[in-house]
Amino acid sequence: MGTPSRRTPGPQSRRHPATTHRNPAPGDFKAGFACFVGRPNVGKSTLTNALVGAKVAITSSRPQTTRRAVRGIVHRPDAQLIIVDTPGLHRPRTLLGERLDSLVRSTLTEVDVIGFCVPASERIGPGDKYLAAEVAGTGKTPVVAVVTKTDEASQERVAAQLAAVTELGDWAEVVPVSAVAGFQLDVLTDVLISHLPPGRPLYPIGDLTDEPVQQLAAELIREAILEDVRDELPHSIAVVVEEMTPREGRDDLIDVHAVMYVERPSQKAIVLGPKGARLKEVGTVARSQIEALLGRHVFLDLRIKVAKDWQRDPRQLRRLGFDD
Repeated sequence: MGTPSRRTPGPQSRRHPATTHRNPAPGDFKAGFACFVGRPNVGKSTLTNALVGAKVAITSSRPQTTRRAVRGIVHRPDAQLIIVDTPGLHRPRTLLGERLDSLVRSTLTEVDVIGFCVPASERIGPGDKYLAAEVAGTGKTPVVAVVTKTDEASQERVAAQLAAVTELGDWAEVVPVSAVAGFQLDVLTDVLISHLPPGRPLYPIGDLTDEPVQQLAAELIREAILEDVRDELPHSIAVVVEEMTPREGRDDLIDVHAVMYVERPSQKAIVLGPKGARLKEVGTVARSQIEALLGRHVFLDLRIKVAKDWQRDPRQLRRLGFDD
């Protein structure tokens, strides 16, 4: 779980299929990092995907959906904007929660501009006020207040929220947006880019994210199960893709072997469903998403294992990819 790094990603990065390389002069080009921060479920991942123009971060109405600093890359003739989608800041109850909060705070110190997200459809609460003070304390990094989900609120409610958000802090700008309706996404992109330093592209033209393909596939599986289980279960689910290889003698087929980890046997029974029906349904949905990601047919071997209290166990957290 690393913070932004100004380096070129490896060969596993997801790329746009029809792009060419350019080398703009540094004086004519801006490049840098922005991050979105806010309470859980304020629309950060949906907004990231909308700005990038592709699905690089999974979305769900369930809590604790985002568990990594996922980078999405926006390409323009005059700029390259790398958006870091972070987990929602919350009061941690487990070692995993503590590490996610630490990840967010370290990311805030590494970016060129911060987008503080507050949904238009919900009244400002103690959590928003706490986060406003948190981002205000990051030093000289400019902070743009982003009022999300304007499609879910009336014009009067949006206007009231803009006024309330303005009073929360000394923002560089306040921008209302809707990722679903596409409202003012270009305006937000312009605002974020205006705070980036001049320089050459940090990633090859066409890259959409630097997430490894296996990690993207694991997240798509987790997204599928998040949409189909009880509210209390998502915290306890982790997915690891152990192997992803072309089928021998088949150029059009990829074998994906993945394990879904839960913390208790009773949770395993929930994920399986009656006679394995829920796991089968999750596998069907996830396979379709992975096929769209890879552009090939996929055979998905999805299994469930119990890793007792993995959210609180440093050794198991490391094994599941949640390093210090």
